[in-house]
Amino acid sequence: MSKVIKIRKGLNIPLLGEASRKILKAPHPDTVAIKPPDYKGLTLKLNVKAEQYVNVGTALLFDKSNPQILITSPVSGIVKSINRGERRKITEVIIESDGKNTQEEFEGINRSSLTPDLIIEHLLKTGLWVNITQRPFGIVADPKRKPRAIFVSCFDSSPLAPDLSYILEQDKKSFVHGLEIIRQLTTGKVHLGIDANKPELFESITGVEKHYFSGPHPAGNVGVQIHHISPIGKGDMVWTLRVQDIQNIGRYFTTSKLDFERLIAITGSEVLEPIYVKTVVGTSFTPILKGNVTTDKKLRYISGNPLTGTHEMTSGYLGYNHDQITVIPEGDEYEFVGWAMPRFKKFSASNTYFSWMFPKRKYIADANMHGDPRAFVVTGEYEKYLPMDILPVFLLKSIITNDIDQMEQLGIYELIEEDLALCEYVCTSKTEVQKILREGIDVMITELK
Repeated sequence: MSKVIKIRKGLNIPLLGEASRKILKAPHPDTVAIKPPDYKGLTLKLNVKAEQYVNVGTALLFDKSNPQILITSPVSGIVKSINRGERRKITEVIIESDGKNTQEEFEGINRSSLTPDLIIEHLLKTGLWVNITQRPFGIVADPKRKPRAIFVSCFDSSPLAPDLSYILEQDKKSFVHGLEIIRQLTTGKVHLGIDANKPELFESITGVEKHYFSGPHPAGNVGVQIHHISPIGKGDMVWTLRVQDIQNIGRYFTTSKLDFERLIAITGSEVLEPIYVKTVVGTSFTPILKGNVTTDKKLRYISGNPLTGTHEMTSGYLGYNHDQITVIPEGDEYEFVGWAMPRFKKFSASNTYFSWMFPKRKYIADANMHGDPRAFVVTGEYEKYLPMDILPVFLLKSIITNDIDQMEQLGIYELIEEDLALCEYVCTSKTEVQKILREGIDVMITELK
């Protein structure tokens, strides 16, 4: 094993409800949802109508700026509804599944004659292209541009995150095939970020650069790994992919059939049996969580992890980029004396509570903010949890004041929301750090067009 990159700044949040190493085949969902806000950087237009029948792989939406980029259906069935929000913006395309998984007919694949252009063509027409994320800015990649390198994080250090090594063990062959495909899309290197404590699974994989990381969250964030391997600067561009998306690409180029199956972790203190579930992209929460959550309190349902996931209703849907559903208490009960009350059963990043006395204890966390937003002041908190050579407070203030030159100089090209999620967690000002960062990124995208 090569040199280990040790991440010293950060924080592991010890929450109760980690998924056990057991896989349950979930019932086929009655409905699935494709949510346009999941596909950052795209302006999506409808390609179908309500009540239209679609197959697996039917184009549901296309990008206005680049119509080749398609969002395709993960199941076959009827387009049940098209939900819209403000200014008639599409928020969800709901598909009522018929359970048959009838496939669109795609041209057969001759792996011996694949070229980069042919691979891109296949990825675009099947909808698998949106698995590729472009940095800077964390948006869907532009197929007209070539990356200098491709980065893949092979572990997730987020609270209650699924064990990607366990997921890889279930279908390592497809992951290797997927790597062989994406390796052809860059003249640079494919970099794998690997957990230094679990290197064995990757010893036989060749043709890639392996980098081993140890330390607390956010060591598993691909942005942190890029920063320590080969940082992104102005005018620079790299691609990133997630483990299960590479597996899906590998399956398609092996079988010529689309497979949107995904292993997701059902986690959180309010889940009766935290477990892994095999389901499809965009699945409904209802059949997965039925009978497996507590019923004696108000609950917060999250698509994704507690730090970066999205708040969903009980009948919500899994986000396209999420491998996890989390259920925690809402925490809307009144607390006497609030945060100042001494307590032993709550976790604290500081020494406000007494969690530092019990390093191995797991805690129940809720969604209570314990106060309203306050003045945004320089406290030095953020720098303790961001293992990057960036000044996050000054960057955020430059975004708030819309100072584009300062944003560039202070490192906005290297960050997306997940990289500053811990800063938001520990913030005594209750500042919506991730929201502010995305607003700054949107400004930069507009400026650079």
